[in-house]
Amino acid sequence: MATGDILGIGVSGLLAFQRSLATTGHNISNVNTPGYSRQRVDLVSNQPQASGNGFIGTGVQSSTVQRIYDNFLTGQVRSATSANSQLQTYSSLAGQVDNLLADPTSGLNPGLQGFFDAVHTATADPASIPARQVLLSQANTLINRFHYLDQRLSDLRQGINTQITTSVAAINNLASGIAKLNQQIVLAKGLAGGQPPNDLLDQRDALVAKLSEQVSVTSVDQNDGAQNIFIGTGQTLVVGGNASTLSVVGNPYDVTRYEVALSTGAITSITSDYITGGTLGGALDFRKEMLDPAQNALGRVAIGLATTFNDQHKLGQDLKGVLGQDFFNALGSISPKVYSTSAATLTASVSNVNALTTSDYRLDYNGANYTLTRLSDNAVISSVPFGAFPQTIASEGLTLTLTAGAVAGDSFLIQPTRTAAKDVSVVTSDPTRIALAGPLVTREATNANGLPTNLGTGKISAGNVTNTTALPLAAPITLTFNSATNLFNVVGGPGGTIAYNPATDSAGKSFTFAGFGGVTFSLSGVPSNGDSFTINNNTNGVSDNRNGLLLADLRNQTKLANSSATYAGAYGQLIADVGSTASRVDVSASAQKALLNNVTASRDSVSAVNLDEEAANMLRFQQAYQAAAQVISVSNTLFQTLITAVRG
Repeated sequence: MATGDILGIGVSGLLAFQRSLATTGHNISNVNTPGYSRQRVDLVSNQPQASGNGFIGTGVQSSTVQRIYDNFLTGQVRSATSANSQLQTYSSLAGQVDNLLADPTSGLNPGLQGFFDAVHTATADPASIPARQVLLSQANTLINRFHYLDQRLSDLRQGINTQITTSVAAINNLASGIAKLNQQIVLAKGLAGGQPPNDLLDQRDALVAKLSEQVSVTSVDQNDGAQNIFIGTGQTLVVGGNASTLSVVGNPYDVTRYEVALSTGAITSITSDYITGGTLGGALDFRKEMLDPAQNALGRVAIGLATTFNDQHKLGQDLKGVLGQDFFNALGSISPKVYSTSAATLTASVSNVNALTTSDYRLDYNGANYTLTRLSDNAVISSVPFGAFPQTIASEGLTLTLTAGAVAGDSFLIQPTRTAAKDVSVVTSDPTRIALAGPLVTREATNANGLPTNLGTGKISAGNVTNTTALPLAAPITLTFNSATNLFNVVGGPGGTIAYNPATDSAGKSFTFAGFGGVTFSLSGVPSNGDSFTINNNTNGVSDNRNGLLLADLRNQTKLANSSATYAGAYGQLIADVGSTASRVDVSASAQKALLNNVTASRDSVSAVNLDEEAANMLRFQQAYQAAAQVISVSNTLFQTLITAVRG
């Protein structure tokens, strides 16, 4: 072998191990650099030299500096990071709603209990002005609780808007950074003859990892070294060196509800179709799955309480002898949100609070028919032709009225209960106007001294009214018994006769005069011929508590959710739903956090720098470098010996 060949072999070893030592030092220096993947110099032998005695080796060369990187594990980490950010965000927000609604002090239940306890106390002493004043105070306390809870939920809604704005800004910055790195990587790879620019690749991976914290990410590597990025369910974000721009826009029905849109000339909303995962996806999921239903459910309790209490209150009589008025403000009118350019106007009202759900609805017009969709389950509730309004949707407790002028594509968002907890208020401020008495009284006939004149054992019950038709009565209604015909002759009111047979009806028989307050009463016993009873206006009812008892009993009546829930029961169901969801998401978040830790550890076991390993490599390459230097020294000795021999 020629001396020069030995020298070349030694030089190749020096260069190769110098690069290996430099790479090892680079690894050690970046041991704490986020996203750094350890690197390794790949060594290959030089092309051997043919000779008569076989092939003689010619040394070593470094083929590339390889990044120790597992694309599958990196993808798993991104996916787990996105899911973890989504669940952690959802869990944090859900916990706030759960703590708010279930709090035994600030929740709604103490307010409901205090209010109905005050109704019961006032009913026990209906003439007491202080008891009535306490009732008004407790009513306002209850309303303040509705307002407080709704405001906290609205604050969370505003917080979601802020989160959307922050996330979109972060996504745009990251997308721009990834696109710029794509350009640098393509250029660097071209200048290096196809060799990978490892540190730039790590920088890009770090940005993609940060992007996965905001939204779910899918990446596709290109032949030139660029990486295309898709977010959510497939929306293009980065293609080569170009990045799309996301923007925050108001919902077409409600500008205060922020959505995510893609700015590509025309602004196109992508919230519902494309955005999933990450902090952004978690915030959007929370708003749709928990915040909207919770605020609707709270509003249903408010509108249910106000409407049913008002209905019963108006069937009573106050201390001034006047029929009751609304105790709370009426909440049955709804202002739908419009996505339309036509002149058509939709108005909606609550026709039956018992049938109200906690869902929103959308009415769409296609040019021929209107379709009403319940958004909680996307079920089509009704489809009616143009001109078929007003429409009462009995199953949903709504009545819809639409004016002319609609065009194809018109759409209306109906939120029957969304703002009810904010809008409810007490409209009664005078304690004397609380209607605790019944508007009508029943009694048996008396003489001028007020003594009963009936001879039989017949009795008439206290009457209850169900409407205010023809009240107050223009004249008393008198019922006089005719034993020969077993009929009561009715004078006043509806007139005519009502049948009553003491032999079969003495245990009690009920009657209703629908056109006169819907008054319902029962007759019992055995009246004598000529015995009579009267139904008259309650002219001295300051100590009458009949309507107050009915108002107090509303606490126990199942007036909501198709007669399946009381006010407290409907609120309890809201707490249960929120608590169940919060617990489920919290468990999922804990599990996802553990999964993220596991896949991160798996990736780091492959890509992270191990100082012990690098120290061993440093020693190994140092010794190899010294050995290569010794080869050069030997080559020099041989060369000098050869020179001396030639001169001699």
